[in-house]
Amino acid sequence: MLVVDDEELIRWALRAALEGAGHRVVCAADGAEALARFEEGVDAVLLDYRLPDVDGLTLLARMRELDPVVPVTLLTAFSSVERAVDAMRLGAFDFLAKPFDLDHVVAVTAKALETTSLRREVRAMRARQLSSIDAIVGESPAIVALKRQLAKFARSASATILITGETGTGKDLAARAVHAASARADGPFQNITCSALPESLLESELFGHEKGAFTDARTQKRGLLELADRGTVFLDEIGELALPLQAKLLRFLEERTFRRVGGLTEVRPDVRVVAATHRDLARMVEEGTFREDLFYRLGVLSVHIPPLRERAGDVPLLARAFVAHFARDLGANVVGIGDAALDALARHGWPGNVRELRNVIERAVLLAEHPVIEPSDLPPLGGALAASPPPSHGEPATRVALPPEGLSLVAVEEDLVRQALERARGNRTRAARLLGMNRDQIRYRIEKFGLHDVGRSPG
Repeated sequence: MLVVDDEELIRWALRAALEGAGHRVVCAADGAEALARFEEGVDAVLLDYRLPDVDGLTLLARMRELDPVVPVTLLTAFSSVERAVDAMRLGAFDFLAKPFDLDHVVAVTAKALETTSLRREVRAMRARQLSSIDAIVGESPAIVALKRQLAKFARSASATILITGETGTGKDLAARAVHAASARADGPFQNITCSALPESLLESELFGHEKGAFTDARTQKRGLLELADRGTVFLDEIGELALPLQAKLLRFLEERTFRRVGGLTEVRPDVRVVAATHRDLARMVEEGTFREDLFYRLGVLSVHIPPLRERAGDVPLLARAFVAHFARDLGANVVGIGDAALDALARHGWPGNVRELRNVIERAVLLAEHPVIEPSDLPPLGGALAASPPPSHGEPATRVALPPEGLSLVAVEEDLVRQALERARGNRTRAARLLGMNRDQIRYRIEKFGLHDVGRSPG
């Protein structure tokens, strides 16, 4: 319980009454201290209307922004109907006039705490529903197989899972689905993008640090692996992890223990590590940029999420789901998406995968002029929504003979893209035309094979 009042006697009386009822109580004498206490985490608040540095309604609004679940009961010596209405409009749980009966305050507090518990339970249930395996939209054979595999992974005892797939395919959604469907669902889900922080900060985020471990380490800090005890840690973009950190992560995965930066004590959290990457880790192992032993340790259970272009039949399902989601969340007067718009979406190559489709639908919902989204509501994306060049009706394309010993289709694709870029002197539009692609399709392959500088003149 957080009690906020500038009068020491009132704080003392409320603390005594609440602690007598079995509650743990922290107090604050002004708005600044109250916010600091609130951000540390509380279950309910008793808030005075008049404080030295801020009025109670302003502080109430700020608390509701920070955590709308925590019930706030307003206390005031200046009771009025208008003030009570204002408090309730801003989301106050109750409104008590001074002088108040302490037994009544304790009773109101008990109801408030019941409300907190119920709201958090509902929020957790909704989070599990949104993160569940069933929340992965799609009916294509690839997605049905993916859901089945994720469900098996969730039930397994394996401490490591590797998820691969192109950027925007939904690797984070798959990781959350595994967590939500596992025995760890009630535990924390901690996630971090390995490419988002420099190596020194990333090590501290993962493993934590001791006070004085480095210049700015003024207090002890627990890392994500420790905070996720009995839960899951999601390491996105694991391919960007520096080699020294790869070694430390491997030690943890092998021994299930680590030391905080600057520490001597072994920490032994019980966590599952789910790693994800859009990079080709096998190729990185060959190049010496990713540890082979870590690659095999992470890949005890591995799953690949197919790109959206390989399951084009799921595009209408995803589009309708996103329309419903954004219409509800944005309060837009949109009820659906027309067949013509769906046809336009189906013709796009979606190099950005599900994330790109989500962004397109969000924009369309915001800008739509009619209740049903039409092609005119969709962004042009530089012509990307136009159909790919149709096959020629003249001379048939040259047939490539398959040698008896077979060949690598990926290697052939890379070689053809390289040849097209060289012939077009690095001009992507011309190279795409040579291969019967649009710019988005060839841009994806240039990224995939790392051919950014092929065909371009030095300097």
